[in-house]
Amino acid sequence: MGRRRKQILENVTILDIADKGQALARVDEMVVFVTGVIPGDVCDIMIKRKRKNYAEGHVMRVKEFSKLRIDPKCGYFGVCGGCKWQHLTYEKQLEFKNKQVGDALQRIGKVQVEAFEPILGSANVFEYRNKLEFSFSHKRWLTQEEIDSGQVFDDVPSLGFHVPGRWDKVLDIKQCHLMGEPSNAIRNRVREMALANEFSYYNLNEQKGFLRNLIVRSTMTGEWMVILSVAEDRPKDVKLILDTLVAEFPQLASVLWVYNNKPNDTIADLDIQVHHGKDHILEEMEGLKFRVGPKSFYQTNGPQAYELYKVARDFADLKGDEVVYDLYTGTGTIAQFVAKKAKKVVGIEYVEAAIDDAKVNAELNGIDNCTFYAGDMKDVFTQELIAKEGKPDVVITDPPRAGMHADVVARLNELLPDRIVYVSCNPATQARDVQLLSQNYEVKKARPVDMFPHTHHVESVVLLERRTT
Repeated sequence: MGRRRKQILENVTILDIADKGQALARVDEMVVFVTGVIPGDVCDIMIKRKRKNYAEGHVMRVKEFSKLRIDPKCGYFGVCGGCKWQHLTYEKQLEFKNKQVGDALQRIGKVQVEAFEPILGSANVFEYRNKLEFSFSHKRWLTQEEIDSGQVFDDVPSLGFHVPGRWDKVLDIKQCHLMGEPSNAIRNRVREMALANEFSYYNLNEQKGFLRNLIVRSTMTGEWMVILSVAEDRPKDVKLILDTLVAEFPQLASVLWVYNNKPNDTIADLDIQVHHGKDHILEEMEGLKFRVGPKSFYQTNGPQAYELYKVARDFADLKGDEVVYDLYTGTGTIAQFVAKKAKKVVGIEYVEAAIDDAKVNAELNGIDNCTFYAGDMKDVFTQELIAKEGKPDVVITDPPRAGMHADVVARLNELLPDRIVYVSCNPATQARDVQLLSQNYEVKKARPVDMFPHTHHVESVVLLERRTT
């Protein structure tokens, strides 16, 4: 039996942006999802997968470009995969993100929003990140331009980002516009030293080699951190690299390294060694100081995180006599941000190291009305804890992308705090949870906040108030 020919749709006009940044078209009542194009593009599409109500396809060629298109700033656009909307004006990016949050609340949450406030855009659309993680690979991913050049690139190593969908392929990056300098200069200097000294890059398939990962972090206070991850215990070579960085980059307040020969890249379970300076850098917000360590979670767009927290605090509308629970508190940033307007704040977080940071930060800031607990949310947020700390008047929750555990939603429906401020990085799971709370709560306000320009990701803050009837 011969192989079935792929269906090709010609001259298809892209109509909209759908969930997760996919482009949407309609052909003969069939919805078609594709990536890499924007509304207004006219293209030929090869159907990869067909379902009852929709199809997924691959763009073969763009035959007419949308008027919404602009020239992307980054030379790696279309290969790297990190900034998939760089060819779309920022105004349109915000428009689609605003629509994404509204559609999720209406379609999934099935709720009415009394006041849907317009999306809060980021003041910086480039150089907004305060953390980037780069991977070393013994063999680089070649761009189509490099392949077409005819030049031989056998066994040329790379230091950069994984290409989309390929855990074992790394694109060599000379300049990334997501983080300000000296991020690029640090990475390029490490590459120069590695090549000059013939240090081996990590072989992702065979899991061997010296240099493995490079993490660069910064804060709004101007402090920088570097973490070098190596898979071979070679302290003299580590010292050579890090001594050079210390000498050439005075901004570095914390220079760290870690030995990691595990199958995965995570360093959360490893001992971090201090080579120079402190074991942390300091972030500051409204006079509050927050220690950011190598394992700490902190919002990667610092200035916009400040705007996000202000929206959450405004929605909470604290008067000073409330007991506030901050669920999924992380390092306690939001908890401490609202503490001066609350009687008491109770923060709960799964990651114990994050709670350790939260306690240190509270002491650093002289905050004595915050209490922090570590453990699985559904196991810690119990009636026993409520009996000890008091019933919450206001709950602020900022869960991971998967949303809140069903047991946590059930607990909120039992406790019935007056207000719930739900901060989310996933409008779909937020809408799902809001729907589960809708029997007891009305959605009074909602506001999207753009933390990640040039991507489809969007934060959303929703205020739920307890129904009075």
